[in-house]
Amino acid sequence: MGVPAFFRWLSRKYASVIIDCNENKQVDPDTGKNIYEDATLPNPNGVEFDNLYLDMNGIIHPCTHPEDKPAPKNEDEMMVAIFDCIDRLFGIVRPRKVLYMAIDGVAPRAKMNQQRSRRFRAAKETTEKRLEIARIREELLTRGCKLPPEKEKGEHFDSNCITPGTPFMDRLSKCLHYYVHDRQNNNPAWKGIKVILSDANVPGEGEHKIMDYIRKQRAQPDHDPNTQHVLCGADADLIMLGLATHEPNFTIIREEFLPNKPRPCDICNQFGHEMDKCVGLSAVGSSGANFKPDVAIGAEVKFIFVRLSVLREYLKQTLEMPNLPFEYNFERTLDDWVFMCFFVGNDFLPHLPSLEIREGAVDRLVELYKKCVYKTKGYLTDSGDVNLDRVQLIMTDLGNAEDQIFKSRQRREQQFKARDKPRQRQDHSALDQSVFGAQAVGAGRNGQPSSIANYKQEAAALRTGQKRPNEEEEEDNDEVRLWEDGFKSRYYESKFDVAPENHSFRYAVALQYVRGLCWVLKYYYQGCASWNWYFPYHYAPFASDFVNIQGLSTAFERGTKPFNPLEQLMGVFPAASSSHVPEPWAELMSSPDSPIIDFYPEDFKIDLNGKKFAWQGVALLPFVDEKRLFKALVPYYTQLTGAEIKRNKQGHNFLYISNSSPHYKKVKKIIEGTEDAENPCNAISFNGMRGTILRSDIDTAIDGCLPSPIAGLPDITGNTIVTTFFIDPEYDDDYIFEAKRLPNAVDPPQVLPSPEGQKNGPVIGFNSHHSRAYVAPGGHRMLNAGIRNSQGDRGQQGYNQGGGGGGGYNQGQGQGYQNNSRNYNYNYNNNYNQQHQGGGGGGGYQSQSQGSYQNRQQYAGGQQQYQNQRYNQEGGQQQQGQRSYNNYNGQQRNYQQQGGGGGNRQQNQNQNYRRF
Repeated sequence: MGVPAFFRWLSRKYASVIIDCNENKQVDPDTGKNIYEDATLPNPNGVEFDNLYLDMNGIIHPCTHPEDKPAPKNEDEMMVAIFDCIDRLFGIVRPRKVLYMAIDGVAPRAKMNQQRSRRFRAAKETTEKRLEIARIREELLTRGCKLPPEKEKGEHFDSNCITPGTPFMDRLSKCLHYYVHDRQNNNPAWKGIKVILSDANVPGEGEHKIMDYIRKQRAQPDHDPNTQHVLCGADADLIMLGLATHEPNFTIIREEFLPNKPRPCDICNQFGHEMDKCVGLSAVGSSGANFKPDVAIGAEVKFIFVRLSVLREYLKQTLEMPNLPFEYNFERTLDDWVFMCFFVGNDFLPHLPSLEIREGAVDRLVELYKKCVYKTKGYLTDSGDVNLDRVQLIMTDLGNAEDQIFKSRQRREQQFKARDKPRQRQDHSALDQSVFGAQAVGAGRNGQPSSIANYKQEAAALRTGQKRPNEEEEEDNDEVRLWEDGFKSRYYESKFDVAPENHSFRYAVALQYVRGLCWVLKYYYQGCASWNWYFPYHYAPFASDFVNIQGLSTAFERGTKPFNPLEQLMGVFPAASSSHVPEPWAELMSSPDSPIIDFYPEDFKIDLNGKKFAWQGVALLPFVDEKRLFKALVPYYTQLTGAEIKRNKQGHNFLYISNSSPHYKKVKKIIEGTEDAENPCNAISFNGMRGTILRSDIDTAIDGCLPSPIAGLPDITGNTIVTTFFIDPEYDDDYIFEAKRLPNAVDPPQVLPSPEGQKNGPVIGFNSHHSRAYVAPGGHRMLNAGIRNSQGDRGQQGYNQGGGGGGGYNQGQGQGYQNNSRNYNYNYNNNYNQQHQGGGGGGGYQSQSQGSYQNRQQYAGGQQQYQNQRYNQEGGQQQQGQRSYNNYNGQQRNYQQQGGGGGNRQQNQNQNYRRF
C-alpha cells in the first residue's frame, strides 16, 4: 500500500501489536541449511492457527532479487529459495485447515497505473545504474584501482518479469504445482490440510483474492467466527484489509523491519560504503574493516507477528467517544478509521498534500473525525458506502488548517537543515571530492590537469563548506512553495497546467478524488466495483477544494472485465522489458510507425513534488487509452503461439486434497464423474469451507508420476494428491457483505492494561509465559558469595542478620537459593507480593507467590521456619476451551524496609514489561 512509513509509525505508536515469532529449528552444521521441527507438533507460539494465507509476491521478490545478499544464479535457484521460504513460514504458523497461496493476477485499472509507473521507473533506474557503474569503474581503473570482473549482461535479472502473463510467472505456477504435490505426498503436516493455489492467470491482486475468499466464506452459515487467520505479507494495506474483515483472530506475519540493513557495493561487492565512495579492492578503507553494521551481514531475516486483535484494543481506546447522543458501535468507528487512512495514501490515489504520516496526519484526522461524529450524530461509512455529507465536514476543517500545516512543515525543514549543517561539515567525503582528493597520475578531476592557485584559500573553503567557483550550487527547484501565500494558484498552474482563475477545474479534480475514495472503500469491503475506473491525474487536490461533494454519485459501471494477461503487459511494461511480451507485439513498443508508440516513452520526467529522493517523486507518464491499445493489438492476435494463447487466458484457483484428508473420497468422486447426477453443480462444504470444484486439466493420476520442473529435484512417483479447480461461492451483484462482527465471535484475552490499572508482562508469544530465565545452582552460589563478600565489611556474613547494622535474606541453611524453575508453570495472572522486614532484633523475609505455584517461606527474628513448597496446577492450568493468548500480568511488589535507626520506607512498584 502506498503509505510511506505507515508500518513504522504504527509499530511505534502501538508497540504491543508486534511480537517475535517463536521458531523451533536447527541448522545443519554440514550444509548450513535449516532443519525445521515436525509441524504436526503443537505450535510453539501457543496458538493453533487454522488458515495461513500467503501473498506470494511478497515472497517472490526478495527470493529472486534480494538486496542484502548475492542473488540466485538462475531461475532454478530462485524457485528453490521460494520453496524454502514457504517451508519456513509453514513451520512457524503450522496451519491446521487451509493454506492459500495467492500470486498477483491482472489488477484493476486503478492499480495498473501504479504498476506502470513502478515498472517504467525500474527500467529507467536499471539503465541509469548500469551507466553509472560503467563510469565509476572506468574512473577507478584509470586511477589504477583493483576491481572484480564485470558482470556479463546476460546475468542481470529483470524484476519486471514478475508480472502476470510472462513466461517466468507461467513457470513459477508449474513449480508451485510440483512443490505442493511434493509436500502433500511426503510431509505429514501437509496431508490433512486443504491447499489452494491462485496463480497469475486468476485476475486480482494477491491480497484481494485472499480477502474475497475470506469475505465469501464468512458469509456462509457454517463459518466458524473464531477461525484463526494468519496472513503473510509486507504491504501496509494488509493491516487495513485484516481490520476490515472484523474477524477477532486475525494476525499478520511479516519480515522484521530493519531500516539499516547493510548492502554490498555494486562495484567491489564489499560492505561499508556506497557505490559513489568506492575506491576498489585491497585499498585502505575499501573492505570496511572498521565497518560495524547495525544488522549483521548475511544474517537471516526474522519474522514477527502483527496482532490485529491487539491493534483493535488500541483503536478502541483511541476512538473512544464518551457521552455520544446515540449508541456507540466500535466496529463502525473501526471502518471509519480505515477509511481515513486512505487520505494519507494508498495504491490507487495520491495522498493529499497537507497529510503526511510523519507529521501525525492520522492523529489529526481522528480528532477531526470525533468532532464530526459528535456534530452529525453518525458515522462516515457503512459496509463500504460513504456518507459524503460528513466527509465534507472533515475536509472543510482540514482545509482551514492547510495553510498552517504547510508553514509548520517548512519551519521544521529549515530547522532540520540548520541542525544538519555541522554534521555535513564533518563529512570527510567532501575531501575526496575536493582538489585535495586522490587523482590519477598526471590528470585532474575530469582528465584535465588540476592546479591550485591558492592552497590556503582552498583548504579554508573546504573547512567552511564553501563551494569552488566552478562547482554548481544545489538549488531549490520547488516552484510551488506551499508555505507562501498563493500556493494553490501556483500548484494547479505547475502540476495541472491550468490557469489560476480556473476554480471549476479544481473542484472537478476534487470530485474525481472523492469518487476514488469511494471506489477504494468498496474494493476493501465488497470487492472490485469497477475494473475500468482510475483516477485520471498524477496529483491530488487540496482539502479545501472539496466543495459541494454531497450530491456526487458513488455508483460505478457494472459488468466490467479485467484485462487479459498479455494485454495487461502491453499496458504496464516499458519498451526495455519487451522481451517478456510476444515478439510480434514487442514491435509496437519500439517501432516509430506504431500507432501506440506514445505509450512507451524512452525517457520521462520524475517530479520530486517537494520530496528529497527520486523514488518519492511522481513519474509523469501518459495514461494508456485502452481502446487505442486493444485496436492496435487486433492484427497481431493470430501471430500468437499456442503457449502464448494459453498464458493470455484467465484461469481458476487450484485445490489440492491428499488421500489422508476426510474429503478425499468426495472430491475423487466428483472428478471421476461418479458423483450423484442429481447434484451436477459439484458444490462442496468442507468444515466451513464452501465453493464449487471442477475437473482440472493438470491433475496427476493417482499413483502416477509428476516430473520435476527443476533440475536436481526428484520426480514425484506414487502420487496420492487430487487436483481440482476451485471457485468461491457466488453471490448476486447487488449482494452486500455486511461489515460487522459475527455472532458467537469471542475476543482473545485482553493484552493492554484495563481501566482498573492491570499491567501486563513481557510478551514472547501469544500464550502465557512458559519460557523463563534460568540460573543454575552454581550461578546462585556465585551470586550469594558476591553478596556475602560485599557485606563482609559490616562485620557479619550470612543472610540472617539482626541489629542496627541492617537486614538480609535468609535462604535456608547455606544451600543457596532453591531453584525449582523446571517445575514452574505460570498462569496468565502472576501476582507476586513480597515483604522484606528487618529490625533491630533481627531480619524477616516473607514471600507469597500466587499463580501456578504457591510458595511460602517465613523467617521471624532469629528463628527459622520453613514451609514446604507446593506445586499447584489448579490455578495455572491452561484452559482447553479457549484460544491461548498472552495476557501476562506483571509483578506487583510491596516492599517495606525498617532500618535499625528507625527510618521507614515503603515502595509500591507496578512493573509492566512489554516486548516489541
